[in-house]
Amino acid sequence: MPPPSPSVSLRSIQRIALTSSSLPQLTASHVLDRRRSISTYGYTQAKALIYPKQGSIPDVLDLHTHSISPPHSTLLTLRTLSAPLNPADINQIQGTYPTAPPFTTSLGTPTPHAVPGNEACFEVLSAGSGAQSVKKGDWVIPRATGLGTWRTHLQCPEEQVVRVEKEGLDSKQAATVSVNPVTAWRMLKDFGGGVKEGEWFIQNGANSGVGRAAIQLGRMWGVKSIAVVRGRPGEEGEKLKRELEELGADKVVSDEEVVEKGFKDKVKEWTNGGRERVVLGLNCVGGDAAMAMAKVLSTGAHMVTYGAMSKSPMRVGASMLIFKDIKFDGFWVSRWADRHPEEKRSTVESVLQLIREGKFKDVPMVEVLWNWDTKKEDLVDVVQGTLEGYRKGKGIFVFGDT
Repeated sequence: MPPPSPSVSLRSIQRIALTSSSLPQLTASHVLDRRRSISTYGYTQAKALIYPKQGSIPDVLDLHTHSISPPHSTLLTLRTLSAPLNPADINQIQGTYPTAPPFTTSLGTPTPHAVPGNEACFEVLSAGSGAQSVKKGDWVIPRATGLGTWRTHLQCPEEQVVRVEKEGLDSKQAATVSVNPVTAWRMLKDFGGGVKEGEWFIQNGANSGVGRAAIQLGRMWGVKSIAVVRGRPGEEGEKLKRELEELGADKVVSDEEVVEKGFKDKVKEWTNGGRERVVLGLNCVGGDAAMAMAKVLSTGAHMVTYGAMSKSPMRVGASMLIFKDIKFDGFWVSRWADRHPEEKRSTVESVLQLIREGKFKDVPMVEVLWNWDTKKEDLVDVVQGTLEGYRKGKGIFVFGDT
């Protein structure tokens, strides 16, 4: 694979132009037309959120302007259409995630910086002569994590992205398909031989992207579910309960109810006296509340942990291991995808087809418009805000006039 063409700074373009006798002298109006983000000599103007080291978001996150040269060989120049803000993206900036994006000087920074973000939907602006699988105007999504998606434009080798058929989709749907829906799909299918029709699963964090996806997929596959959510007061709690029931949850309960003494008896009643098995638990919270949920699992069930929002350890009772033979598993979709690239692609395509057919609803989203003149402070505030309190939906950058 030929090395990618490095991005160069705007100052470098000006210096090259002014010292070369073969090129006309550039003026500010020639270098950059903000309305189309393309310079006279084919350089694409771009902005990216970057950080030089891991740390507190307000302290390390910056907005950087740079230029991208025309693509050659198998390189693609992409314009970002939508890019979500996932918890893992935030954790990578903070340094609390097991992997990090590459820190490089390819954007023309004097010291190595990284671009956060792992999911996105891009439009192909131009392609090198060696590109085979995509063409100008196509939509693509990252093949793997670590691409760095919180930017207006980027250039990468063709092999780092996958084309998606945009018919019947909007860019937000394509941008958010690779993590949450795929996580839910694989956990329902891959543990204990998969949850069968008529069986049950229980999950906490049921209002999350993964949780909502699992509820909908379970309903489509004839699987029953108990959805556990954080307690909310009054009408707010009732509204969320109705919302998840409409998606397909059979029972919606609060985390306070799960730790109550009589919860196990309720589950027995719901499952036809225990004759219908609760074969899977999906845990993204951890702590004692997760173990209270595990107590209602049937013998031989699997408890799959894919997150730890409470940051509290789980204390597993010996009886669960010895007498109930509960299997405690972990699932990390990034590692699974790296090991099973074709299976990931098939799963993504299956979810997108369900969306096209109107069978799969989007997670509620809070759109954050990113134009060329959007200020750094506004973008950083949005990223920081994802860590604070209840949110009305998943944050997602939607790129406008860039």
